[in-house]
Amino acid sequence: MAYEQNKLSRPCGSWPSPISAELVTRAAPALNFVSADDDSLYWVESRPWDGGRNVIMRKTSNDDAYDLLANPFSHQSRVHEYGGCAYAVHRDQLYFVNAQDQRIYALTMPMLNSNGCTQTPRPLTPEGTWRFADLIVDPARRRLIAVGERTREGNEPENMLVAISLQTGMDGAPNGDPVKVLIDGADFFAYPRLSPDGRSLCWIQWHHPQMPWDGTELWQAKLGNGGMPEESLRVAGGSAEAIMQPQWSPNGDLFYVSDRSNWWNIYRLDSDQSQQKTQPVLAMSAEFAGPLWQLGACYFDFIDAQTIGCLWTEAGIWQAATIDIASGQLTNFISPYNSFHSACCWRGQLICIAANAYSGQRLIALQPLPEPRATDSETLQTVYSPRCDEDHQTDMVKTSLTPADLSSPQSLLFKSADGTLVQGFYYPPTNAVYTVPENESAPLILICHGGPTSASGTAYNLKIQYWTSRGFGVFDLNYRGSSGFGRDFRQALQQRWGLADVEDTGYAVRHLAAQGLIDPLRCIIRGSSAGGYTVLAALTFSDTFKAGASLYGIGDLEILATDTHKFESRYLNNLVGPYPEARERYRMRSPMHHADRLDCPVIFFQGLQDRVVPPNQAQLMADALRSKGIRVEHVTFPEEGHGFRQAANIIVVLETELAFYAEVFDLKSAT
Repeated sequence: MAYEQNKLSRPCGSWPSPISAELVTRAAPALNFVSADDDSLYWVESRPWDGGRNVIMRKTSNDDAYDLLANPFSHQSRVHEYGGCAYAVHRDQLYFVNAQDQRIYALTMPMLNSNGCTQTPRPLTPEGTWRFADLIVDPARRRLIAVGERTREGNEPENMLVAISLQTGMDGAPNGDPVKVLIDGADFFAYPRLSPDGRSLCWIQWHHPQMPWDGTELWQAKLGNGGMPEESLRVAGGSAEAIMQPQWSPNGDLFYVSDRSNWWNIYRLDSDQSQQKTQPVLAMSAEFAGPLWQLGACYFDFIDAQTIGCLWTEAGIWQAATIDIASGQLTNFISPYNSFHSACCWRGQLICIAANAYSGQRLIALQPLPEPRATDSETLQTVYSPRCDEDHQTDMVKTSLTPADLSSPQSLLFKSADGTLVQGFYYPPTNAVYTVPENESAPLILICHGGPTSASGTAYNLKIQYWTSRGFGVFDLNYRGSSGFGRDFRQALQQRWGLADVEDTGYAVRHLAAQGLIDPLRCIIRGSSAGGYTVLAALTFSDTFKAGASLYGIGDLEILATDTHKFESRYLNNLVGPYPEARERYRMRSPMHHADRLDCPVIFFQGLQDRVVPPNQAQLMADALRSKGIRVEHVTFPEEGHGFRQAANIIVVLETELAFYAEVFDLKSAT
């Protein structure tokens, strides 16, 4: 690697870095689930420094943003375990699911900014077995409609669409229970949405063993005098088509996203449903949606009856645009951002959350303007930047962190085992002071995202910069099975999990080494959840990597197939094969059953409240490797679940992992 003039040459992995683990927790808040009501915008902000609490933020056109939820209240749903959007607003009322007890609460909001909301939320649903997500308000009938999940001792939860009375709270509902079942009979439900006139309800549903990115159905029903659905009709979708985000236009037409062409494109439902002539609003080899891991995800909305504001991705890069419905013309917004999510249209603007490699998530407004094309300064307005961004600026001054310390992702394509083109983002080692010695190539940390149907992107990520600023190269891999590259690529992992993804990790390393970007003898593989399984499988069934880190990962596929939550309980049927019929295949691909083949150091991190991946997975793998005399560390967090939310624990993970690599590779003075 070429020497960078005016920088000090220092061995990789030992560079002093201005990016501390503590800074990572304070500079990486997550924003999500934007919505609008009348004069106000709302969204959810996650705060690792506040015990991992999720607050609901509000901003009116004339006021600064402020949070509506006082401690200990926190927005979080556990429907499907992954939850999603679980709040709704109508006029001065906020309705939200509280993390601790999963009850829906109502909060009367102040009319003006009072530096926070001092009202105390009141519960609308009883204590007990209900969970809720994807809330919408049905004002004409004074109720909420939501996805409901009722837990049952010793059985899978029941999922359904429910109505929650707002008449007089719990005491005014029949038998003291305000929850009424509207639709049941499917294994899963999502996206209940009311037509503008309130007379029709649409939703999507699906059945085991499908996941929502495999096959879903779009249904529509009239609402009778009592508010119950009547004449329910499946209008799109099936086992070989994944429907996402149904959305009513202002004039009452039903739009939705479908991957029937291989790509998630936006469609309008033909008014003559019997003719099955539905065509995409715009046919593109690009994706206008992502996988439904969390309920309520939104990728498009209506600026007006003729114009859609939307987000779309191609080759891992997201863009924001408008679509003229009549002509199908796509017009991209000019902006410095390449990562977008959570679309919402408000007052003729597209509101969304945006980021790039150098800028953390912020809420922006994009204003369509007539030709000639405007510059980004004319079309883009920052609506809100999190407070932590301000803290980050202070830290930059204190620690001399500059843009020169931040690595810029490079999108790379390479051919994998079967000739398929696979993509990932390479982050070269970058530091304002230090550079790679002329006679050294950088050690590599290859990251495997979770899912495995998720995807890696280009958003500002100090967890990655934590490594690159110390002299590591990082490759964030979109292995086969990742979303954003079409249905065929997504399904390339079916029956081949533990094979195709592992092949892709090996071919990625060979490609990076051939380009002279990394040292192939100092390669680390790191991943969480499903990515943790790819980590352990790659370490067990290949010799590409010399160390690994598994964060709440999977070591025994059999245990996962028989001991996980309902949402993913049949997921492995498609990824590996039906269980127990394919039991031998499960054992063949489980690192736990082939621990004798794993002979390099591994570090495990696990939350003991994890309901997705049983905590005994990490314990069994660690014990098996320790019995062989292999260098192992096993770090547990009693209060964490699937994913680490508390700042103190995130700090422990990063600092312990760095110390582990420093010892394994004899990296002196790593800080």
